[in-house]
Parts: sequence; structure tokens; C-alpha cells
Amino acid sequence: MIKAFIVDDEPLAREVVKKHLQKYSDIVLAGEANDGFEALKLIPEVKPDLLFLDIQMPKINGFELLELLTENPSVIFTTAFDEFALKAFEVNALDYLLKPFSEERFDSAVNKKRNSELQNDQKKDIPLQIIHEQNRIVVKDGTEIKIIPINEVDYIEAYDDYVKIYQGKKYILKKQTMNHFEQVLPKDQFIRIHRSYILNVNQLTKIESYEKNSYVAILKSGTSIPISRSSYSDLKSRLGL
Repeated sequence: MIKAFIVDDEPLAREVVKKHLQKYSDIVLAGEANDGFEALKLIPEVKPDLLFLDIQMPKINGFELLELLTENPSVIFTTAFDEFALKAFEVNALDYLLKPFSEERFDSAVNKKRNSELQNDQKKDIPLQIIHEQNRIVVKDGTEIKIIPINEVDYIEAYDDYVKIYQGKKYILKKQTMNHFEQVLPKDQFIRIHRSYILNVNQLTKIESYEKNSYVAILKSGTSIPISRSSYSDLKSRLGL
């Protein structure tokens, strides 16, 4: 039996999905949520196999919800916006339904799950290659969800399997790789200056010589972080020096 879960802030949209699911004897509706926060609480309890997920929702969107989940079901996006299609398939979405969709189109998407080689009690993991919204980073801190505007990020530091995201002297941990942030953060604002550091160039006040052919970046907060020799020329070029 496939357990399905619906996340959509529009009640009518949830009803449409529920109506189309009624004819499938091998799919049971395990739950629904009207926003990402409610879904984040319910999905780990329900452990669905298939998620019907809206994208544009209040507070946190569908992509951010996926990143915050520790285990991910197969996902069929249901949205009124076509501009997120590429991003959806970058996170290995099963399908992308553009509202209003026909019953035939819905069936085609659902049958991808039903006909898959996965057993009914298995889940399809979605790699954590989520493309961030360009203006914020979403972090789960215990039971809290924190949304950090990227303009407030001073720098990011590698920390084993995590990264430390610094805002001034304070930081918050996020389980993600440096390579991920190097790829998804705006290239005109962030640059990797060391294998362990990504810098927000808007927070840079000056570059100081540390030792022979060694330099450190001095930030507005007073923090100094090392610049690798291989990255020094790239940083100077970015600054137009």
C-alpha cells in the first residue's frame, strides 16, 4: 500500500488531489497539511511514500520543506507556476503538475510511482541538492525553523559534516556541504576564499598580510579569516583590484 500525503495551502487544491486518488485501491491518504510548518511536524510521524507538494506557500516553500526533512518520500509537485520546473527535477521530483491539471495528467504522474521498482514499504530518497532561494537560507535548529537572509550572512565555515553560518559573532549549524553553498549562493556576492571558508564580499573591510605570501580577510564584525594562496588572486579579481 502506498501512503500519500498532500501539502498545499489551498483547500480546493487539496480536494482535487483527494478526489483523483479515490479510484486507486493501492493508495491511501495518510494525511494533509495546509503549510510547510504543519507538514514538517506531521510528515515524520506519518512517513508517507508519496508527497503531493505545492511550492509557493507562506513562511517556507516546498523546496525548503524538502531540505528540512530528514527522510524524503517520492514527490509530485503541484503548482500554478511553471518557472520552478527545472528546479523541481534537480531535486529528483517524480513529476511536476501544473495547475489546473487534468485527471489524465494526474494519473500519468501517479503511475510513475505505482509502476516503479520500489516496494510498497520503501521510500525514494531525494538527494539534498536543494537549490536555495536566492535571498535566504532555511535552517532547522532543534524544534525551531530559522530563515536567514543571505545579506546577513558574514561567512560560512566548514565543520565536519556541517557548516557554521555566521551572522556577526554568532553562528548556526546546518548539515550541508561547502560545495553545495559554493554552487547555490549568488556568485556576485559570495566567494570561496579557502577550502574551509566562503565569504560574503559585502562584509569585507580590508585584506591584511599575515605571513609571507599569506593573507587574511578582515570583516565588518572584526573577525579575520584566512585566504588561501590559490584563492587570493580570485578574490582580488572579484574586488576589481
